[in-house]
Amino acid sequence: MDNDPRRITHWVGGKPWSGPAGRAGDVFDPATGRLTGRVDLASGADVDAAVTAAVTAFADWRHSSLTRRAQALFAFRELLNSRKEELAAIITAEHGKVLSDALGEVTRGLEVVEFACGIPHLLKGGFSENVSTKVDVYSIRQPLGVVGIISPFNFPAMVPMWFFPVAIACGNTVILKPSEKDPSAAVWMGALWAEAGLPDGVFNVVHGDKEAVDRLLEHPDVRSVSFVGSTPIARYVYEGGTKAGKRVQALGGAKNHMVVLPDADLDLAADAAVNAGFGSAGERCMAISALVAVEPVADELVRKIRERMDGLTVGDGRRGTDMGPLVTEAHRDKVAGYLDAGVAQGAELVVDGREQKIDGDEGGFWLGPTLFDRVTPAMTLYTDEIFGPVLSVLRVPTYDAALDLVNTNPYGNGTAIFTNDGGAARRYQNEVEVGMVGINVPIPVPMAYYSFGGWKHSLFGDSHAHGAEGVQFFTRGKVVTSRWLDPSHGGLNLGFPRND
Repeated sequence: MDNDPRRITHWVGGKPWSGPAGRAGDVFDPATGRLTGRVDLASGADVDAAVTAAVTAFADWRHSSLTRRAQALFAFRELLNSRKEELAAIITAEHGKVLSDALGEVTRGLEVVEFACGIPHLLKGGFSENVSTKVDVYSIRQPLGVVGIISPFNFPAMVPMWFFPVAIACGNTVILKPSEKDPSAAVWMGALWAEAGLPDGVFNVVHGDKEAVDRLLEHPDVRSVSFVGSTPIARYVYEGGTKAGKRVQALGGAKNHMVVLPDADLDLAADAAVNAGFGSAGERCMAISALVAVEPVADELVRKIRERMDGLTVGDGRRGTDMGPLVTEAHRDKVAGYLDAGVAQGAELVVDGREQKIDGDEGGFWLGPTLFDRVTPAMTLYTDEIFGPVLSVLRVPTYDAALDLVNTNPYGNGTAIFTNDGGAARRYQNEVEVGMVGINVPIPVPMAYYSFGGWKHSLFGDSHAHGAEGVQFFTRGKVVTSRWLDPSHGGLNLGFPRND
């Protein structure tokens, strides 16, 4: 039947998986609630088959010239740029974010592809001539082998692109395990890599749940794991991967604070709070969920935010609305549960997203933008990473109180400060214990040639994504000391070699 859900399968060895389906998971259109696909969930044996394909491909890919690798990346970049609207539509259909937001996601991922196109320069080593008489020393960086990438549902294209362009450019082969909630973007990118001329087996996609994750963590031929997701799972991946002797970069959860000082432009701050709090239905690891108002600005700021929220439209992201649905019904219900909890714990519910008028199918996974005022640090609205369109306003008397609130929070992913005082902004960027800081910028996601990552419980491991740290993560350093002998160096000398 035409309405039967399509099968979404793995991408292994440069083509769709031809093995048996086995277990499967449901994929929905969040804007309608309709079942649109059934995604294969890999067994350990399925993961092993993908790793075998990647190991085979690595034998040749690791020796490919930097020019050859750069050509494949340039070809992928051109294809992706010309067809980015197609990928954005796939993201909207399975994640629910509006088309403009999905297109923005693809564009930010493209920045990392473009960064990786410069791999001939990025992999240049150092060289020192005559460190000793006729002895030279130089450094090189070599690929790890097969690398695993485990990505979340909220950015099915951008987050994988934080990792795989750099990994491939460095000469590695890739096993990508995307979220089973919105898996189609990963397979689409696999087909695009094949069209770009990447050798079979260099880029593979394996769908799955905990069984697939565990096999990637324990497989002896997987040399590293990159993960983005919630903090409990990030800790699990980090501990499991390092126990198995792998390199691991595990980016965890967040509770991102936006501090508004009394001298700030409150119109600019209100716009930023709405944009950063409710974009992509709040399902961003860099979303602003805690607005810290330094008195006496809270009353006016809350009023301005509420005025802006009154004009927001919520509905099917293909219809030009401002905000789409949440990714699944279960996640929508979990987020909605925080509204009752917030009221019960004494917070002031200023805007109730459950009352939002919806421009979409009644079966969609809807929850409108929600605003709470007078939230305290003890409330679950503040302690939990809600990952939905819920903005909480906390009131503090001074800058020092705001800084203490941010620094005592266990998360340290992103933060922003809004002020017209350059001294206060410089002090904040120096004193705040957070990995990414915005000054009058609410979502300070760095450009691809810098690295993305937080502090504290927002990062396990010491390596951030993309940029120079990404190149180092996906390679191993080697230092070579070289001397080409001539007859004058003959004879025996058992003394310790000196750098004369």
